[in-house]
Amino acid sequence: MGPRDGDGSGRSGERNAGRGPADRAGAADGDPTAQAARTGTVSPTDGHDGPSPSAVERTTLRLREAVPTEVAPADADPGGPGRSDEPPRYAPAWLRLREPADAAARAHDLLDPLRIRLANLPSRADGLVVHDLGCGTGSMGRWLAPLLDGAQHWVLHDRDPYLLHFAAVGAPRSAADGSRVTVETRRGDLARLTPDALAGAGLVTASALLDVLTAEEVGTLAAACAAAGCPALLTLSVAGRVELAPAHPLDDEITEAFNDHQRRTGLLGPDAVTSAAEAFAAHGATVRAHPSPWRLGPGEAALAEQWLRGWVGAAVEQRPELREPAGRYLEERLAACAAGKLRVVVHHTDLLALCRPTGGAS
Repeated sequence: MGPRDGDGSGRSGERNAGRGPADRAGAADGDPTAQAARTGTVSPTDGHDGPSPSAVERTTLRLREAVPTEVAPADADPGGPGRSDEPPRYAPAWLRLREPADAAARAHDLLDPLRIRLANLPSRADGLVVHDLGCGTGSMGRWLAPLLDGAQHWVLHDRDPYLLHFAAVGAPRSAADGSRVTVETRRGDLARLTPDALAGAGLVTASALLDVLTAEEVGTLAAACAAAGCPALLTLSVAGRVELAPAHPLDDEITEAFNDHQRRTGLLGPDAVTSAAEAFAAHGATVRAHPSPWRLGPGEAALAEQWLRGWVGAAVEQRPELREPAGRYLEERLAACAAGKLRVVVHHTDLLALCRPTGGAS
């Protein structure tokens, strides 16, 4: 949990964080991110790292697990990502920081049933077409593409052209068996996803996305996947449970306040997996869920520190009366983290929805 990459929505991915509307950095002609916004593609061989981000101005502590945004203007849209004319921007540094923990947490137990379904889909000359929704910097593709056999073409969706550039540049080049992996990018908002957008898809993926969607948006996603007849692998949705060792009397209260914060403005937060499972099942899909917790110890101290700041900050934003005790709590937790004495388990859930194939495949 924490800002994501996504692991979000056309809403920029790998989130778990607060995100505010972005500035217009990188919009100049000739910049690959500007080209992505205009044409929907970025050359994966371009080595440019994109525009230099501005300094972190504040933590927007909204949605997911709240992470510092790189740009959060004073007139930031209170509706959150996907609800403004400006694309949200998530800090690539946060997304890079969380990527190893995300990869370690994702549920490998869901891969075998996914592989079986994919093997039964009609073959395509250009290989498996994968749509990665809210791709962020592309961590889902870097994790999954090398675990699947056969040629793959990844269509990376995000609302932020800045992150789309990172995702294209960092995309994997080969599958598990050495087959070619290609990518294209599409800038857009998941709230406007239609079945036509997924025409020809063999798989839909997302990471750290479901909990920053509304029930209506999850329903739209399920309907689009069902119409395309393709499975959906949706990973790292917050489960609303956190374990910290050693325990502290404020742990439960801050967890509860954070969960309430996640549900603000109609977002699903920790209710996302249940809502998504029901939405896919209503379309006849077989749904499997599996735990995918972050397990953070001394080796993940930098991630734990940033997660703690966002987690506590969101709780205080939800319940201002917690400000003073939560401030002391955060100081204690950060000191324990720096000393290598803090262990954190942040619970997530992965969901695999096996929609009924179209075209007679079983």
